[in-house]
Amino acid sequence: MNTVRQKKLMWVFAVLLGAAVAVALILYAIGNQTDYYFDPTAIAAGQAPEAKRIRAGGMVVAGSVKRDAADPLNIQFSITDYKATVPVVYRGVLPDLFAENSGIVATGQMQEGVFVASEVLAKHDENYMPPEVAKSLKTEHAAQGVDVSKEQFIPATTMSEIDQRNKQNTPTTNDK
Repeated sequence: MNTVRQKKLMWVFAVLLGAAVAVALILYAIGNQTDYYFDPTAIAAGQAPEAKRIRAGGMVVAGSVKRDAADPLNIQFSITDYKATVPVVYRGVLPDLFAENSGIVATGQMQEGVFVASEVLAKHDENYMPPEVAKSLKTEHAAQGVDVSKEQFIPATTMSEIDQRNKQNTPTTNDK
């Protein structure tokens, strides 16, 4: 084999090796950024790995949102898919659309049966309705004789309403 042909062959091998390394690095990076999604039923069944970053999603259980009195950034709540319920702990500021009876997707880790969230995203679908509009429609439907005890008529409870309810239920030092 002559030297020109050897140089061309070496360049081809170098380019192929470089391409293989690039593909390997891309696959490695994608693998580290992948968060697998688990619903509350799968988490409750033990299918979610402990101490590995995952995503969990569901509806926030009504009445489950509790703020730490000493540190209001510490928040506990539960999510459900109406088959199972999972407790969630989060430290931070919740998104504006976060409300009871509304959907969320959270990123975090399972630790001893509790989902410790590092990020909470509130979500809504094309059927989303602000709580004020939902209450108005519920009143209107009730006036027309429609059964409004169905879940579709239960409006989401906003964080300001939850905080106000929790303040009313918290005993003060004068009450003791």
